[in-house]
Amino acid sequence: MQKNERPYALSIAGFDPSGGAGFLADVKAMEAQEVYALTVVTAVTVQHESVFQAVEWMKVELIKQQIILLFQKYPVNFCKIGLIENWDVLLEITNLLLELNPKIKIVVDPIFRASAGFDFHQNVSITHLEKWLSNIYLLTPNAQELAKINEKEPDLMEIAHRLSEYCNVLYKGGHNEAQKGTDFLFTGHKIHKLTPKNVVVYEKHGSGCVLSAVIVANLALGHDLYTACERAKVYITRFLNSNKTLLGYHYF
Repeated sequence: MQKNERPYALSIAGFDPSGGAGFLADVKAMEAQEVYALTVVTAVTVQHESVFQAVEWMKVELIKQQIILLFQKYPVNFCKIGLIENWDVLLEITNLLLELNPKIKIVVDPIFRASAGFDFHQNVSITHLEKWLSNIYLLTPNAQELAKINEKEPDLMEIAHRLSEYCNVLYKGGHNEAQKGTDFLFTGHKIHKLTPKNVVVYEKHGSGCVLSAVIVANLALGHDLYTACERAKVYITRFLNSNKTLLGYHYF
């Protein structure tokens, strides 16, 4: 088994040519935490930070082959999953990860819509998601994504609470107009409030990818979930404010 001074973390995500989102953004964010990033490609997109034109999905078997080969060499205990074709594919992937490593912690960033304006998935009910929610460690939806995971429930905090019956949930506050920038971490019966240390001035393409990747990296470094989310909150605030454009800078 390959050894390294840095812990490993795996990003299973799509390819964004701009490098602002997808596994390229995950790699930058993880490496900035001094974690070695491994990647598996789920899709090739035709996009940049302002325009989304097309997506070509990888075949499920090819995704699985990538995962199996990496696990044969590297000790992977933490994984982030981003862009996935559909929920059935996600279930297949999480089942395989747990088969290869029953102790692996899986973080899922449920991407319904590209920031450049392309919809990937339609609304889905919590009941439909039950079969794979129990496979994952943390779900990181924003307000818009929570609104699509519902059963005619208008209260987003209530949706996040119901999801937390199956896994930990980080309700990201970037699109929460009521409490802009405030995140809520649901762990069992507890709710932790995470407020930004600084005012966020600029928005960024791929910010959800970066946040979840930094959380996974900090879990790989040995931090508990709350601390990992807290450290990721600090990093993402710095990332968002790094410049005036839609493409953020990563810091080592």
